[in-house]
Amino acid sequence: MTTRLFIDGAAGTTGIQIRERLADRAEFSLILLDEAARKDDAARAEAINAADIVILCLPDEAARQSVAMITNETTRVIDASTAHRIAPGWVFGLPELSGQDSVAAARYVSNPGCYSTGFIALIAPLVRAGLVPADARLSCNAVSGYSGGGKAMIAEYESEGGAPSAFRTYALTLSHKHVPEMQARSGLSQRPLFAPAVVPVYSGMIVEIPLHAAMLSAGASATILREALTAHYTGSPIITVAQTHEPATLAIEALRDKDSMQLFVFADAESEQIRLVAALDNLGKGASGAAVQNLNLMAGLPETTGLRL
Repeated sequence: MTTRLFIDGAAGTTGIQIRERLADRAEFSLILLDEAARKDDAARAEAINAADIVILCLPDEAARQSVAMITNETTRVIDASTAHRIAPGWVFGLPELSGQDSVAAARYVSNPGCYSTGFIALIAPLVRAGLVPADARLSCNAVSGYSGGGKAMIAEYESEGGAPSAFRTYALTLSHKHVPEMQARSGLSQRPLFAPAVVPVYSGMIVEIPLHAAMLSAGASATILREALTAHYTGSPIITVAQTHEPATLAIEALRDKDSMQLFVFADAESEQIRLVAALDNLGKGASGAAVQNLNLMAGLPETTGLRL
């Protein structure tokens, strides 16, 4: 029996990437709308209610409208927008933290943001283990490939004039849309200070959290943090924790075109200063790869089916 699937917003970057991962997947029967019907509310509502599972690749308000169009008790939803990431009744689509069984059984799943995937994967297990205090005032530096900005930014960076900048920092109002989920899903009582940037690389992502030893719980060290993360992700086919890293640098392209994520713990010799780092692809585990992972679980399939690992 195939699962009927509708991707609302299939023409966007995330939707296209999901379609690529589902190519030749006989487990799913895609409900498709032609160009004329793609923005027709009646056609979209019909497709949504005909589907077993809907993946929303839409702006926040449009995603909320799509959910409101559901008139049955069976259609299930994966929302790749920011609209429902801390909403009651929605399971956060990071199975490694929410639990594979919770995602598999959920009717409503919110796909995590790309930056927040790295941040939460690093911090949430450490807060749960009592190694990072819940009231810690954390900062996060991160850099993404320009595909994270969608079609408009892709066109800007790939225009005839070339990349508009080598490094562009943004969210200088300190109100980035990922911050609420970074705080809530990590179990933090304080809002993290988030400093994202974009560079002229199509895809890839580095998320970093710098720590001083004084910010940690008594007795915590870089080794203990690494051991806690390793214990949490043991057995995960998607998230791994590096035990060693020989080069002195870590490139943003480290996991480009992959749906996996790797976590690192770097420190000075005394473990007084520590850098927690997540490497992933903003289009992979940061977006479309995560959506397909959640889709697999909701459809009763192995979570890595069709992923680029």
